[in-house]
Amino acid sequence: MTRRRVNNPLALAVLACLGERPMHPYEISSTLRQRGKEESIKLNFGSLYSVVAALEKHGLIVEQDRIREGNRPERTIYAITQEGEAEFEDWLADLLRSPGSEPDSFESALSLMAGLPPDETAALLEERTARLDLEQRRIQSSLDWSREHGLPDVFLIEAIYRMTMVRAERDFAARLASDIRSDTLGGTSSWRRLHELRAAGMPMQEILSHAGDLLGEEARILEPDKGPYDPAPQER
Repeated sequence: MTRRRVNNPLALAVLACLGERPMHPYEISSTLRQRGKEESIKLNFGSLYSVVAALEKHGLIVEQDRIREGNRPERTIYAITQEGEAEFEDWLADLLRSPGSEPDSFESALSLMAGLPPDETAALLEERTARLDLEQRRIQSSLDWSREHGLPDVFLIEAIYRMTMVRAERDFAARLASDIRSDTLGGTSSWRRLHELRAAGMPMQEILSHAGDLLGEEARILEPDKGPYDPAPQER
């Protein structure tokens, strides 16, 4: 897998949020929590601000504005750069296609997979399935050789465990790819429409501002919260 300049999965989530519209860090956090991503992404304020600083340092995001309202803390608004958009798409694709040594990386990628078009996502999952098929054959060959030479399973238990996990991941990825291609995964029609509108040149911010009308009622949850601003103590 490609070596990333910023390698924290939270950075991928920050890029995903800023790909929708410019935000300040607390708004990024609120958006991820609203969508139930905090477990998959391991979200906390301390690491969030460190990740934002690292992304800015590497030119993947830029400071767009600073706003102060009354006695509230000053808000720094960040926007994604073209380089940041390319990094997000390449990084997400890499995580979806490549079985990695860190099990949480696949979960993080799945939580953000809507950032890529459905058919591209399905193709990446099918590539992952093929790679996991190869891994299954490699593990099975090793188990067969060990058993043929008299090694009992008690000394092979880690390989047996690995085979079980690889098989489960392989079956999940294959089924998910199939469900995406057949539009049987709930929300796929809205997901597909979103990327059709983007390909036609409509900005993501405009799409999501009218998600219910443009993508279907099930997508209305994606519309930005129009409620009062609620600053976090750490916000700057």
